Amino acid sequence: MVTLAEFQQLSEKQHLCPKTLPKALQAMFYDKKGDWDKAHEIVQNASDADSAWVHAYLHRKEGDLSNARYWYRRSNQPESSGGLNQEWEEITSCLLKKVKEAWTQKN
Repeated sequence: MVTLAEFQQLSEKQHLCPKTLPKALQAMFYDKKGDWDKAHEIVQNASDADSAWVHAYLHRKEGDLSNARYWYRRSNQPESSGGLNQEWEEITSCLLKKVKEAWTQKN
């Protein structure tokens, strides 16, 4: 399975994110590449809690704190007060862990 460092390297080396990843992780991939619009497009209509968490992070990054707070509530995650890089790593690590757990259960 992919580690946080490997995921970061993947986003630096590949132009397109693997479609096999959950939408929330795809959005984090594009955010890491500096494509906020693509990241936002991926999660804006998703209804799962992970996508809502990424959506909150993206609006916080954008500076739209009232919208970010709405999405933090929808995600059942606390509003982040750390740096954006720290939050990116926290969310991405959590999402990668979920993918690993799901893969382990399947195999």
